[in-house]
Amino acid sequence: MNEAELLREGERIDDLEVHGFRIIQNPSFFCFGMDAVLLSGFARTRKKDRVMDLGTGTGIIPLLLTAKGKCSACDGLELQEAVAKMAGRSVQLNQIRLAEESKKPVASEETKALLEAASRLRILQGDIREVPDRFPKAEYDAVTCNPPYIKQTSGLHNDETAYNLARHEIAVSWEEIVRAAAHLLKPGGTFTIVHKPFRLPELMQVLQKYRLEPKRMQMVQPYADKEPNMVLLEAVQGGGPQLTVLPALVVYNPDGSYTRQVLDIYGKP
Repeated sequence: MNEAELLREGERIDDLEVHGFRIIQNPSFFCFGMDAVLLSGFARTRKKDRVMDLGTGTGIIPLLLTAKGKCSACDGLELQEAVAKMAGRSVQLNQIRLAEESKKPVASEETKALLEAASRLRILQGDIREVPDRFPKAEYDAVTCNPPYIKQTSGLHNDETAYNLARHEIAVSWEEIVRAAAHLLKPGGTFTIVHKPFRLPELMQVLQKYRLEPKRMQMVQPYADKEPNMVLLEAVQGGGPQLTVLPALVVYNPDGSYTRQVLDIYGKP
């Protein structure tokens, strides 16, 4: 199967610039943004970990974690069937390329390891609210999520369903996401998210309700002199009450170029 056979009308292939990994996207859906990339960099998942990404969308976070060697197996759960199928084709796209690369006489051990990890990358179609009924308890070392930021009753709604579901808590609430993560995680497992700072009190309260103790936090500022517009947060299943607040991550230099911090996360010189 070649690339053209994997694409559907309106779709394109974008280079993730990490070990040749690529992703299929459709601008009619909700394409990934910087928040997903920052989350993949902030997550302290390990090469041996089994990871679940809740509400995976295009599959960007599982793809990046796999490309960066930050999991042994990674699943992505997506509600929308069409989006899940597109993410699944992104997985196929990378598996095919890596399989071809691994057959070359000059294939590196890194390529073979990436192929092995990519072969255990799955996109699953389903509802986060049904996780406790669908998945066994305590099967994952880590859970990640780039959730809808806005409560259902707040903000302006976009007419496109995919945008609405990505931005607003229409299909799932924050508490339902946390309940699913708590069910999936092994004791000591990590739940890592990116969200909006104005919702931090609620985020913390619900996490602690489900014994997910906030342990590490980093604010994200667009410029050094601007207030944070994102927060990266890690909670630990059954962890003790001690939170480490990291120095803020500043995205842009005064001239509008990316800071060294962001370039490092993107893997750029």
